[in-house]
Amino acid sequence: MIAVIPARAASVRLPGKLLREIAGKPVILHTLERAKKAETVSRVIVATDDVGIQDAVLAAGGEAQMTSAEHSSGSDRIAEVAAALPEGSIIVNVQGDEPLISPETIDRAVRAMLEPRQGDIEPDIVTVYETFETAEELLDPNNVKAVVGAGGFALYFSRSVIPWPRNASQRYGGDLQKTIEDGPELLSQFKKHTGIYVYRREYLLEFTRLPQSPLENAEMLEQLRALENGARIRIVEAAAPSHGVDTEADLEKVRRIVETQVSTGSGCK
Repeated sequence: MIAVIPARAASVRLPGKLLREIAGKPVILHTLERAKKAETVSRVIVATDDVGIQDAVLAAGGEAQMTSAEHSSGSDRIAEVAAALPEGSIIVNVQGDEPLISPETIDRAVRAMLEPRQGDIEPDIVTVYETFETAEELLDPNNVKAVVGAGGFALYFSRSVIPWPRNASQRYGGDLQKTIEDGPELLSQFKKHTGIYVYRREYLLEFTRLPQSPLENAEMLEQLRALENGARIRIVEAAAPSHGVDTEADLEKVRRIVETQVSTGSGCK
């Protein structure tokens, strides 16, 4: 299995974030090292449009490929790399800004693609969810919510809070934050989408040739293009929480987590 990490240089909320340091190493190298530790992954490629990112990866002994700066999504960037890979390859899309991604989470997603449960429909894509820790995290539109149906297949993804807990929220006039603070067990009903995708090479190339869809453009979520075109997206639970780096506050949070891991001798799971 081949993990491809899309590593775009531009970032509106945290410029240069993939080269920002955590414990003396750039964010992108932490993500690379985590992906390499997955048992199901035999090769990791960083796909980037930035010479600085490429140089950092190569200097650390990793593999990097320069890709077009014109790509509008990580999937498009990965597809450029995938086009030159062998037919039938299984490709794992690991976001470059996930320096704490669990190798076991990657393995769970890959195995769900390779080893469907008895009677399962074969998925076109496998992705991952986590649980929310706080009401603030749930209400943040930067955290994508997944709705999962019977059999573990996605029904929808949204930046809005879905499914809406109508009866519980009515007690507080629709104020979901107060509702959850009074009944924190509600958080377990929601699923936070984590940006790992597993696909077969041929489906990835087919998907990236599709035009952007209305729902994708409304929510700015490319997985909705797949759903609108009939894709079967299987969702499995993450093995451990991940912490993406999108803002300065995220970066500081991850630094604290890594410092704690170093001081206690704990590592990734």
